[in-house]
Amino acid sequence: MPKTYTIINGPSLSSIGKREKMIYGSTDIHTYFKTLLERYSFEFHFCSSESEIIECILSVTAAGIVINPGAYTHTSLAIADAIKAIDIPAVEVHISNIQSRETFRRVSYVSSVVKGTISGLGLHGYRLALEALESITKPK
Repeated sequence: MPKTYTIINGPSLSSIGKREKMIYGSTDIHTYFKTLLERYSFEFHFCSSESEIIECILSVTAAGIVINPGAYTHTSLAIADAIKAIDIPAVEVHISNIQSRETFRRVSYVSSVVKGTISGLGLHGYRLALEALESITKPK
């Protein structure tokens, strides 16, 4: 039976493909996830609030988490604390390269509590994160 993963997205990420195309690209995120479902088993969530993201993290029973907290990346100790509270590997994803953007976006409270961070590779970062989780969660 294939492992199942959970992808958790923060506010406004459900509109990727429609908003700020110069930064995030023109591919619809829902369409992209449908193509990933051909290879990986995962559920995905689009959360509009910090509390919704935290509740989602704390209720995960999957083998691993891919998380893109959106703007909460740069402000939320609570999301980082929720990731620390669970015993499930997580990989952080950012569609844009947060290190090349505004100064405040270069800080991630999430990075220190996840297995790794993928940033700046567009939607393909989600696929890379799922591949990383496949490797991390292999039976020993």
